[in-house]
Amino acid sequence: MLSAARAQADAPAERRGDKEFEFTRENFAKIRQLIYDHAGIQLNDGKMEMVYSRLARRLRANGLVRFGDYLGLLDNRQGTEWEAFTNALTTNLTSFFREAHHFDDLAQLIRRVQVQREVKLWCAAASTGEEPYSMAMTAIEACGSMTPRVRILASDVDTSVLATAQAGIYGIDRVERLSTERTRRFVHRGSGTKEGLVRMRPELSALIRFQQINLLDAKYPVSGPFDAIFCRNVMIYFDKQTQYRILQRFAPLLHPDGLLFAGHSENFHHAVDLFRLRGKTVYQLARAPVAAR
Repeated sequence: MLSAARAQADAPAERRGDKEFEFTRENFAKIRQLIYDHAGIQLNDGKMEMVYSRLARRLRANGLVRFGDYLGLLDNRQGTEWEAFTNALTTNLTSFFREAHHFDDLAQLIRRVQVQREVKLWCAAASTGEEPYSMAMTAIEACGSMTPRVRILASDVDTSVLATAQAGIYGIDRVERLSTERTRRFVHRGSGTKEGLVRMRPELSALIRFQQINLLDAKYPVSGPFDAIFCRNVMIYFDKQTQYRILQRFAPLLHPDGLLFAGHSENFHHAVDLFRLRGKTVYQLARAPVAAR
């Protein structure tokens, strides 16, 4: 028979009492359902510790001691805590010019379209802003002008990362992968009390409009058609059914020969009636002209 001490050590964390807050598997199951229903994010069993760590901050902020009480607070989905809950569980990993080949394709598209009309782009998972700023740099380089005929909508469900994106201020380490030429042209380095920080040039910010959008909403508050939609490295958090619903909403918002950019580990083989593969994780409408470039 196990000693009392051994039994205590082997007990599940939520029963051992070694956590600051009471957190049961029933609490975790309800949280999983709430974030899935609201943001389409799937959390597997292995995310229990991550959920505890991120939401424990919210319990402290609200002066609570049990997750059950916190979940009661969330019953009013219109409250400010619901927004904080969503922000806490949203994963935001990004960098400038991530998956660089996509920006080569984007530059070609911009050069082709801008001679005919203003180019409209949508970054649908903007996170802290590195992606839409990379799109803006690409537009300026492709058009050879600091004021190209390009408009970029940058959206995310997480309001906290959008605030960071809109400010356009980063630690200097975040721009280390930019070329010397791009750094010189597009980045202001801080000095004095701002040393170690950089700010994106206002010409980049002028091309971008930031807006909160939940991709699970039945209708998006945007007007197309867009010449390109970047929705990269977010679909992996959704199940195939949710992905398909989002792609259904993207399709009528994309120009007939526009492009949809996906993440390196994402594919839309289950939506061939909506999109067909054009290049490396680059899609076009299933009924788009075959020769579209």
